[in-house]
Order: sequence, then structure tokens, then C-alpha cells
Amino acid sequence: MEGLVVEVAPNGDVARAQALAERLGVPVAPLGTAQATGALCLRVAEEGLSLEGDGMSLAADFSRMVPRLRTGNLSRELVVRAARLHGAKGTLTAVDATAGMGEDSLLLAAAGFSVTLFERDPVMCALLADALARAADDSALAEAVSRMELRGEDSVTALPALGFSPGVVLLDPMFPERRKSAAVKKKLQLIQRLEQPCDDERGLMAAARAAGPCRIVVKRPAKGPWLAGEKPSYTVGGKAIRFDCYAL
Repeated sequence: MEGLVVEVAPNGDVARAQALAERLGVPVAPLGTAQATGALCLRVAEEGLSLEGDGMSLAADFSRMVPRLRTGNLSRELVVRAARLHGAKGTLTAVDATAGMGEDSLLLAAAGFSVTLFERDPVMCALLADALARAADDSALAEAVSRMELRGEDSVTALPALGFSPGVVLLDPMFPERRKSAAVKKKLQLIQRLEQPCDDERGLMAAARAAGPCRIVVKRPAKGPWLAGEKPSYTVGGKAIRFDCYAL
């Protein structure tokens, strides 16, 4: 993976860093190498894994979401409202086809869904796996994350061969407008160095349909276009984002 190194913080686990570097096919570099060269680095520290670059740091951390998981707050979350299947019987299942930092998946898991998360980028997948491992040791998060299964695969190829029909497929693809915006959030700047905006929206929607869900839920900016130009059955909206819902 060109332009990426693994660095070990003074309190970091050297063996873990070496195993991560080997898995990603990148070198372990002395601390400070990325800052000096302008490269991206995955920093292994006792407190967790982080992506560093351009003077910014990105880590997947579910602990700050604990207040949102409380019953009164959770029921008001837009993604939970969009995914809620009225009259559903048995285990609630969802697939997050573009997991990213996994925050929407955590909200669904806290609401009772068993969630399969797909993340095709190996660096993002490593960050998310680290967050899940740390959350499993947190009593406020352990129950929810026990219902989350991470798979480091491209959902476009994996969804048609999923092996079960989920209640909901959640899509949150990166889109080109974010790259051009001067107001882009800092964490997205780092993510965009790893992943390109979705260039096959129709293929992503087709893969979601091939999984045989009851509903496809697509996360969009409040004023963003419909994914693949497809009009949703209905929308659950907020000030900054909305969820377009496609009933199947």
C-alpha cells in the first residue's frame, strides 16, 4: 500500500505493529517518519490504533457514543428510525455495506439488530477492528458490539453471495461533492486519502438488492442527490443528513 507506514508509539506493542504491517504489506518505520515525509501512518499505541497524516489524527472510538445509546436517545436516532421494521418477527438483521467508522452500525446493534459490517479498505478495516476490540471490554458497549461482525470485503461482490436475507441493507457511500467542498470535515480528509468516492452507484444498489432485504436505507447529505438517481419510497430527514428508504 503505497505511501503508508506503521509506527509504534513509545507505549505501543511492537509485535502487534509488525503483524499489522505484514498484513497490510507496508513497512514499520521509526516514530516521526510519516510526519517528516508526508506519508500516512498507522500508529500503534496502548490506547488504540490511529491513522495520522497532514497534521490530523483519526481513530475509531465508540466510547464517546455511549450517551447516544441510552434508550431515550437511541429511539430518536435517524438511522434507527429509518431501519425500524414494524411488525418484524425474530432476530433483526442488518448489513452495513459501507461501514467506515461503524457508528451507524453501533446504533443499529444497540437497537437490537445483528449487524454484519463490510469495509473494503484494509486500513479503515484495521481501525474499525481495533475499535470493536476495545469496545468489547467496555461494559457500556459490550452487549451492542457482541451483535456486530466485521468482514474486510467489498460488499458489491459479497452481498449477492451473503447466504441470508437481511432485514435492512445500509449504504453510506462517499460521494464526489465531499471532495470539492471547502468545508469538508477533517476526518474525511484523511479517509479520502484512502478511499475514492463511489464510482458505481448503480452497481452498489444492485448488490444491495441482490441480498434480498426488506429495505435498503441510504445515508445522504440533506440536500444531496438520490443514490444512482433512484427516488426513495420515503425519507427520514434531519438538518444535516437524511436517510432515503427503499421498501422492497
